[in-house]
Amino acid sequence: MSTEITRLDSPEDLLAHARELGALLADVVADGASIGFVAPFGAEEAAAWWAARAPACGDGLTVWTARVGRLLVGTAGLVRAPQANGRHRAEVVKLMVHPGARGRGVAAALLATAEQAAWESGVKLLLLDTETGSAAERLYRSAGWTKFGEVPAYAADATGTLRASSFFHKSAEAAAPSGGLRRGAGAARPGGPGDASVAAGGAGPGPLPPGAERLPSGAGPGRSVPGTAGGPRDGGEALGA
Repeated sequence: MSTEITRLDSPEDLLAHARELGALLADVVADGASIGFVAPFGAEEAAAWWAARAPACGDGLTVWTARVGRLLVGTAGLVRAPQANGRHRAEVVKLMVHPGARGRGVAAALLATAEQAAWESGVKLLLLDTETGSAAERLYRSAGWTKFGEVPAYAADATGTLRASSFFHKSAEAAAPSGGLRRGAGAARPGGPGDASVAAGGAGPGPLPPGAERLPSGAGPGRSVPGTAGGPRDGGEALGA
């Protein structure tokens, strides 16, 4: 089944999806992802976190959701720098894929979608950080990102253990020769690079979890993109998802 990625453009869009985004976030944290939260972290608390982001949606923050059929299986965000001298840059944040949907190209598609949206909006420089040695780090390397630093004991993982973080950048100029500005660059590729990418723990492809069918559909006015959020770890830069 193909993956559909939808862009959330307004506070109303994000609020309409807050509960199922919260369920996704809680499951990813429970699986061990280092994305700014420490377990136990329940779905209600996670939904409230997403709802609190709503005022910024469409005004500095863009969020995408990925679905396989009716199931929300992943998300990614893009935050524009608010400083007057930094409006040329943005940060990719909270990229995560449900443990039961990894190995299907979802992470790579979300990342490519966020990158292309950034380039088309005039962003010249993208930044992100992730847990050093994670599958997510391998995804970013394979997608042409450049690691420019590593900080020991930068952030705690889901168990509260301090871990090193790696910092990456990618420029529009560097992306253009490899097709980074093409429309459709975010097409989902089953089995594509580093899908398990955004997860601590097992990365192989697998069936969606039995409980996933019970997630709310979260229908909202988001704009579909066929085929295809402040500073580092704002509670966590999300890319160790």
